[in-house]
Amino acid sequence: MNFPEIWVARVIQNLTNQSVAPWLDGIPELDADVTVLEAGSASELTVINIPRANFNPDVLVNNSVYPIPVQAYTDDSVVLSLDKYQTKATSVSDDQIIGSAYDKIDATTRSHTRAILTKKFKKAIHSIAPTSDAAATPVIAATGPVVNGVATLTYEDLVALKGRLDADEVDPSGRRIVLSTKHWNDLLIDRKNFGDKLVNYNTGMPAPMIAGFELFQYNGNPLFTSAGVKKAFGAVVAAGDREGSVAFWTGGIAKKTGLTKQYFEPASSDTANQANLLNYRHYFMAIPFESRFIAAIY
Repeated sequence: MNFPEIWVARVIQNLTNQSVAPWLDGIPELDADVTVLEAGSASELTVINIPRANFNPDVLVNNSVYPIPVQAYTDDSVVLSLDKYQTKATSVSDDQIIGSAYDKIDATTRSHTRAILTKKFKKAIHSIAPTSDAAATPVIAATGPVVNGVATLTYEDLVALKGRLDADEVDPSGRRIVLSTKHWNDLLIDRKNFGDKLVNYNTGMPAPMIAGFELFQYNGNPLFTSAGVKKAFGAVVAAGDREGSVAFWTGGIAKKTGLTKQYFEPASSDTANQANLLNYRHYFMAIPFESRFIAAIY
């Protein structure tokens, strides 16, 4: 491979720019240094330390008593481990990797980039979704007509979820909902309430706003059981399971992109096949700051 640093730089650029998760657009990267623990070992971790403040001062209304009482400020920090994504090694011949032109690099590494992007965003939406219904993490069932054994999503369901977030005093600015493809299709069929509101024909137009949510669709949302409990990441679909739609307030989401590493075993070590081995390791994380400001419909 000529100029291996150019290859890995191009892969990092593609992992950054070829986003397939517009529902994370606008959420800033955490301003925290990445620390690598046990670098190069099988147990290598990349972690970040985030200061966390849940402090809210009491507010006095029409106060006439002085001195004003003192309230101590409290905060803490949390150490978070970024998820690690590794592709399996790909065998490529010397003829396929000679040179450093971007079209050659992209042709060789595209499958690795696509696989990492797909997996990391599926993991991100799974991590953001609440585990089950609670006062601060509403998880509600769709209530529309049952089709193929599953209730359809209705406009009233979106309003009901909005009401639950309103009750928890979630900031109405920055609310997003990532609809499963099934739920998106349910709304497309409901012409009475939506008509063509879900379709943006002009590239670059913002996501449609309905019931106070910016609407997005994604074909990789987490599975929920018929009881409204989120299944483990990568779990096999069972009878009664359904793909949920995930809502969140953008201010409550943490996102961090970590290191990207390239691994290359040259053909010179494989005389018989004259084939090189190439793969990548990438770190990324998107999670709620706390178990609040997140919701789901299943």
